[in-house]
Amino acid sequence: MTDQGCVNLRWALALFDGLVEGGMRHLVLSPGSRSTPLVLAAQRQPALTVTPILDERSAAFFALGVARASGRPVGLVCTSGSALAHWFPAVLEASESGIPLVLLSADRPPELRGWGANQTIDQTRFFGVHVRAFHDPGTPEDSPGAGKLMRALGRRAAAESLSDWPGPVHLNLPFREPLVPGVDCRAEATQVQTAVQPPASSHRLGLAGNRTLEAGSRPLTVGLTSQCSGRGLICCGPGDWTADGAEALWQLAARLGVPVLCDPLSGLRFGFGSGSVSDHRLTRYDSLLRHPATAAALKPDWVLRFGRAPVSKTLLGWMAEVPTILVDAGRGWSDPNHDVRLKIDADPAVFCAWLADADLELGTSDPDWLAGWFQAERRLERFATEYLDQAPWCEGHLIRDLIARLPEGEGLLCANSMPIRQLDTWSGRRAQPLRLFGNRGASGIDGQTSTLAGLNAGGVPTTALLGDLSFLHDLSGLTALRTLQRPCIVINNGGGRIFDYLPQHGLPGFETLWRTPVAVDLGALAQTFGLIHRQVSDGAGFQQALSEAIQSSRPGGLIEVVIDADLSRRIHRDFWQTVSRLGDDT
Repeated sequence: MTDQGCVNLRWALALFDGLVEGGMRHLVLSPGSRSTPLVLAAQRQPALTVTPILDERSAAFFALGVARASGRPVGLVCTSGSALAHWFPAVLEASESGIPLVLLSADRPPELRGWGANQTIDQTRFFGVHVRAFHDPGTPEDSPGAGKLMRALGRRAAAESLSDWPGPVHLNLPFREPLVPGVDCRAEATQVQTAVQPPASSHRLGLAGNRTLEAGSRPLTVGLTSQCSGRGLICCGPGDWTADGAEALWQLAARLGVPVLCDPLSGLRFGFGSGSVSDHRLTRYDSLLRHPATAAALKPDWVLRFGRAPVSKTLLGWMAEVPTILVDAGRGWSDPNHDVRLKIDADPAVFCAWLADADLELGTSDPDWLAGWFQAERRLERFATEYLDQAPWCEGHLIRDLIARLPEGEGLLCANSMPIRQLDTWSGRRAQPLRLFGNRGASGIDGQTSTLAGLNAGGVPTTALLGDLSFLHDLSGLTALRTLQRPCIVINNGGGRIFDYLPQHGLPGFETLWRTPVAVDLGALAQTFGLIHRQVSDGAGFQQALSEAIQSSRPGGLIEVVIDADLSRRIHRDFWQTVSRLGDDT
């Protein structure tokens, strides 16, 4: 009689062999019965690091963090039924941010679907358009070629997650019982010596639609020359740049004679060139453009955009109605202003290197254009420094100290809503490399502490800057923080203070329906999860707590920063209003 449990195991082993060949090195699983063959196979694959996490939502964001930090596809395993639904927020973020995940959902066999069987739902194409590919290979069978098929499927799923449009791939895997093999089953993983490397970035450039054109083709060059006439600028939104890619970007900016506006999540504000070739980098535009005369004087004729839409709403609104060229290797269309006239499907680094060397008449010959940007940035830099030096302590001081003190080459995870916007305002630049992370693809509140744990597990020592609500929204993730060597910094300002800056402020029921403060003792909460807790409320206390958390051999724990939110709101509003009234002699 066929040992179905053994057939299931061999089938799953072949799948993991293929995934490992495709580059997977980390698997995150949540417990369940139907997924037992996958768990048994993962245990036998020596190339895989297996991390069990009880809560599927936390597991998915942990996997997302590992994949973002490592650049490799990371696997997720769950049982059948509602379990995979808890992956959905992280799947959305991975899809929008281009992060390679391989989703392995166990399922009931076809004869149990639609018949009221326990823990059975329709898992077919469960994530819809939010995955790059979906595969359901059917139930395991003992037939010639079955192992070869599953190994090929593993390689294919890994490659699809790492394509020129990276993202999640879903494999729905039905198993018949018995799920545990008999004692006589002989099944072992194949020793995989080297991983198949992700395909190199294509050196072909494309236009939107189905037309693929060589870099030197006439339609592409005509499109660029017709759009890039007059005074322009480069805007780099959230994205990933290598050191070589950044160097190509700076050379292109010098060739075109234009400024480069660097979103905090572009990775270009910190490090990546400290010589004259990177002097085109600008970081203070969110405040700068609040000055009406300056905003009008610096309005460009065209914009060359890389990455997703910028964090700054001020910048995005200011660029409205300006003809835009979007460069993106993916299939998405990041154009919230509806101003993209030309989309070029290309790796940004490849495009920059090509255009910097291309014999095209682009850019501006007006030397005052770039000089005007530099002058305005220097004025704003001086003013921001002087303003913080005399202002009561607030998030601006915290961010200035944090950016200055984080060790070179490490990471910072910044939550959405207020933290990323305040960092956009106050961070400036620094010469030492720093990797800034944020779940900005879908911009949800979900999974921040789990992502932090995943980033650290992915090989990048990472500190977090979170608000109190985003911290409390992911309590499951706290179980993974107790061993981290870098701290989780929580700005405790009494709820969702982003709404204090929005039109909802002052509406009836505002406190309970929008700001939604949660009265939780973070010190007691930290103790429950075995975390070191430090509470601070001023600059000296924060600097000491940060130094202790980073330099100590003990885990970083939780730094709770108590902020007077009403005072902070007055400081920020006064700063922006003062900027809007600054004279030219500032």
